[in-house]
Amino acid sequence: MRSLLPPLVVVALLAAAGCTGTTTPSAEGTADGSALVLADPVEPTTLNPLLGYGRDGVSKLYDGLVEHRADGSVRPRLAADAPEPAADGLSWTVELRDDVRFTDGTAFGPEDVVATYRALLDPASGAAERDAYAELTGVEQLDARTVRFALAKPWAAFPHVLVLGILPSESFGVPLRDVKPVGTGPYKLVEWHKGDRMVLEANTAYFGGEPKIRKVTVVFVPDDNTRAQRMQAGEFDGAVLPPRLAASFGSANGLRVITHRSADLRAVTLPTGPVTGDPAIRAALNHAVNRKGMVDSLLGGKGTPASTPVPDTLPEFVDTGAGFDYEKPRAEQLLDQAGWVRGTDGVRVRDGVAARFTLMYPIGDVVRADLATAFAADAKAVGVDVQLAGLSWEAVTPRLGVDALLHGGGTPFDPDLMTYRPLHTGNPWGYSNPQVDAALDTARSLLDPAQRAAAYKQFQRAYAAAPGMVVLATVQHTYVVRENWNGYEEVVDPHSHGALSWGPWWNLEKWTPR
Repeated sequence: MRSLLPPLVVVALLAAAGCTGTTTPSAEGTADGSALVLADPVEPTTLNPLLGYGRDGVSKLYDGLVEHRADGSVRPRLAADAPEPAADGLSWTVELRDDVRFTDGTAFGPEDVVATYRALLDPASGAAERDAYAELTGVEQLDARTVRFALAKPWAAFPHVLVLGILPSESFGVPLRDVKPVGTGPYKLVEWHKGDRMVLEANTAYFGGEPKIRKVTVVFVPDDNTRAQRMQAGEFDGAVLPPRLAASFGSANGLRVITHRSADLRAVTLPTGPVTGDPAIRAALNHAVNRKGMVDSLLGGKGTPASTPVPDTLPEFVDTGAGFDYEKPRAEQLLDQAGWVRGTDGVRVRDGVAARFTLMYPIGDVVRADLATAFAADAKAVGVDVQLAGLSWEAVTPRLGVDALLHGGGTPFDPDLMTYRPLHTGNPWGYSNPQVDAALDTARSLLDPAQRAAAYKQFQRAYAAAPGMVVLATVQHTYVVRENWNGYEEVVDPHSHGALSWGPWWNLEKWTPR
């Protein structure tokens, strides 16, 4: 077990860093900046894109047919040109590059795209990402450089999901969990010590140009406080940290605190049940929470209060008239009218059932723990008792349909990608609303931008009339980065971020040593 530094040692380290020049020695100890050590709170369970790795399109090991630009738009990657929709919107055609090779030396071609997407569609393969491609019905090779995708109905967001990493066609003779992590990306895996670290090496034949940073080590440190202390000790060149922990690095010379806007919504899911499934409880809790207070006090202003599931990073889709104000008297009135009566202990009861439920959050996640604690305090003030449970993700997942979760999710690329799966019927927490379903289905199939915007505003109004969760805020992401390299470019983050995806290192293959 690695010992943690006492506070006085941490302060001394920061003071020493402030006396150095404009850069500090890298964690790897290389003088030429060719190696980088990053800390990530989440270790991937797999490196297979069909099982969820790199789902938002930034992966150091793979490329998709397209990639997201810093402004959230898509541009060709393995594709030679932008995907082209048919006039009826029921198919998309993609022409491919002819200058790409996988890191095992084999050539990339349309057969690899077809094999990857057919494995995605095959129920027998067990691809975890299948649900994210619900409208996709097939893929075929048209010629030596072209593939065509078939859809069940028009799907405006389809180009955004073509970021799926492509695997060699030869990979698919074994179960997906046994497929080797071979891609076309800027890096290749050379070591993975599970529970500790992963080492990546530059792909010298990368079609986008050989990365100048030739070695990337990613150390997995789930606990936020531990990660901050080890960053202070000089073990890492960069780390994602909660705002209140990142703030202590603001005066350290050679280190930079970076803040990214994000579409990362934090919300409390409310599964179907006698308490969290009750419409009055759901509406009351939405009025009981002080969202601005949470952002100001817990996030240090690094976030935006939000009460509907479309973030302000997609402003053209936001209905500013839908949502919930902080109105504690209104929350009390809703509960009173629904027959939830305060007991002697202050907890409301109806028909012998106490207004009490469990709220889970991933243990070691400071931001979610803080938000969960604040939510529980606001709920208690109106007579609802929220029992907090910090758990591992392995313990959380089987309970999603029973217990509430301090949920996180969202992308800045298209509202379909962040609203359909969490709120359409069939979501893990059992929320079902016919008006919400109808609006989401309509918005998904429309190709006209103005019509889509109108449909998403209708969705928000339907949701606000009968909510299925308590949306709290979008959180900004904060990072500490050693300033030994050039190439950083600001982006708006999705929910997923860190050393192996979005964040400051999303374009790491383009960085150069100072």
